[in-house]
Amino acid sequence: MYLGIEIGGTKLQLGLGPGDGTLTGLWRGTVDVAAGGEGIRRQILAAVPELLASARLGASSLNGIGIGFGGPVDDVTRSVIKSHQIAGWDGFSLADWIGELLNLPAVLGNDADVAGLAEAMFGAGRGMSPVFYMTIGSGIGGGLIVKGEIQRGTGKGAAEIGHLRVRDPRTSNGRLDTLENIASGWGIGRAARMTAEEVGVAASRGDSRAREVLDNALEALADAICAVIVLVCPQRVVIGGGVSLLGEELFFTPLRRKIGERVFAPFAGLTDIVPASLGEAVVVHGALALAHQKIQHHHAPPTN
Repeated sequence: MYLGIEIGGTKLQLGLGPGDGTLTGLWRGTVDVAAGGEGIRRQILAAVPELLASARLGASSLNGIGIGFGGPVDDVTRSVIKSHQIAGWDGFSLADWIGELLNLPAVLGNDADVAGLAEAMFGAGRGMSPVFYMTIGSGIGGGLIVKGEIQRGTGKGAAEIGHLRVRDPRTSNGRLDTLENIASGWGIGRAARMTAEEVGVAASRGDSRAREVLDNALEALADAICAVIVLVCPQRVVIGGGVSLLGEELFFTPLRRKIGERVFAPFAGLTDIVPASLGEAVVVHGALALAHQKIQHHHAPPTN
């Protein structure tokens, strides 16, 4: 049994499970941004005994801890590089901190990476490789999973598609901007002066301005995904996050059409574009799977 932790900009989740896509228990909390990283660390320490008690388990049943963190992390130092949302995390040795406090081995991953691992192993990418995962919410994150392993480049991350610079369809001169600035929930909302969810409602009613804002976001997403396809040619692109909940008619169907119109011709039709399937607990599932991969049998009794 492992403890999986998701630390986001607004959400904190802890789960228990064996790392096989099932959960034995789940605890959800809201992050107090003003309390910073230290406040979140206090929340985690208070939540662990609550979660174990609700699942009727003792601390001795845990073999290790997996963490999915909302920001870039360093595999060598097992620390957070930076949080773009919460103060008090930059350079923090997160895996060592929790491992020492709970006296358990701990592993640390980026939240989009571990979510991608979960979708590749248990969700919409199951049985496929490579799988490219995208989460499109307040920001945009990505993860590349090949044969059940997260691709981490030289150890500080890879597949950061939200920071890919693409043509900004809102400009007449083809100026470049990051995908996140154009197509995230925050970017869509800023362009329309309403939330991305409200843009979806207005677009479904035929509002021309909402449709234009959404079309611009989809143009940028199509360019970015075509770049992924020409470089990686994944078997499947799995898209999660709040913006993907706009659904088939408003989001996935027009996105597939735009990709089909401009994709590198020899690779046309090789990559499926599908919605994620694991819902709000996806990062917890991924953190548990990462722990199972990296810590397996650490506390197992010796065999004769």
